[in-house]
Amino acid sequence: MRRQITGFSNPTVKFLKSLRDKKHRRREGKFLAEGLRLLTDARECGRLPEMLVMAQGREAHPLLSALEADVLAAGGDVVETSEDILSKITGKDNPQAVCGVFAEFDTSLAGVDRHAAPLWLVAQAMRDPGNLGTMLRTADAVGAGGLILLDDSVDPFSVEAVRASMGAIFTQKLAVARWDEFLPWLRGGEGQLVAASLREAVPYRGAPYAAPCFIMVGNESRGLPEDYEMACDLRVTMPMKGRADSLNAAVAGAVLAYEVLAALEA
Repeated sequence: MRRQITGFSNPTVKFLKSLRDKKHRRREGKFLAEGLRLLTDARECGRLPEMLVMAQGREAHPLLSALEADVLAAGGDVVETSEDILSKITGKDNPQAVCGVFAEFDTSLAGVDRHAAPLWLVAQAMRDPGNLGTMLRTADAVGAGGLILLDDSVDPFSVEAVRASMGAIFTQKLAVARWDEFLPWLRGGEGQLVAASLREAVPYRGAPYAAPCFIMVGNESRGLPEDYEMACDLRVTMPMKGRADSLNAAVAGAVLAYEVLAALEA
C-alpha cells in the first residue's frame, strides 16, 4: 500500500520514532535502517523492509524504484513524507532520503552453522555501536560466517549500530548468547576458540589456527575476563611497537581476522 504522511502527530510517525528506543524495538520485534545503499544491500540479501519511508522531492534513482516495486509486490507499505518528518523519525538533522522498517532476525545460536565459513567473530560485552558495526563490516570483508555477541552487549538493532554496519548486518549471521550458553555450544562440535592475550600466549604470526576458527575480543575497557581467556584453545599476542599498550577492540579483531584468513588459505 502506498500513502502519504504530512503531520508530525501521525500514529505511524510515532511508531517509527519509537523504534529508536530499545524497549520499543524489542516489543515490536522491528528495527530501522537508513539509506539507499544499506537498503539495497538488504534487498540483494533477500531481506525487504516491511515499510519503506521516502522523502518527498527526492531525486529519482533506479535502485530506489526497484526497491519500491519489490516492497509493494511483497505486500509492504510505501510511505512518502517530508524531510522534516523523516528527520524526526531518524533523529538526524540531515537524514537519508529513505529508510525502512525490518523485522528483527533470529539471533539464536541454534541458527548458526559453524561449518558455513572458516572463521567467525565473537565479541564479549561490546558496548559501542560503532565497534559493533566495524566488526560486522570486518566479518563481511574476510568472508566470515558472522558475529556472535556474548553477555551484555550493545543492541545490534539500534539505529547507530545498523548505520555503522554499512549494510553488513544484512550479509552476516548474527547471534546473541550468554557465555554459559556459548561455550557448551562451541564444545558440542568442531571449533577453535582464539583470543588475543598476554596469558601463556604465542605470537599471532604463524600460530596454529584451525577452521572453523572463532576469534574472540573483549569489552572495550576491561578486555576479556580471565576465565574466558583460559577457556580458549589458542591465545595469541600482537606486538605493540609504540607507546600504546593495546588496540581498539574492533581493530584488534580485524587484524587477527586477516591473519587467521591468511593462515587458513595458505
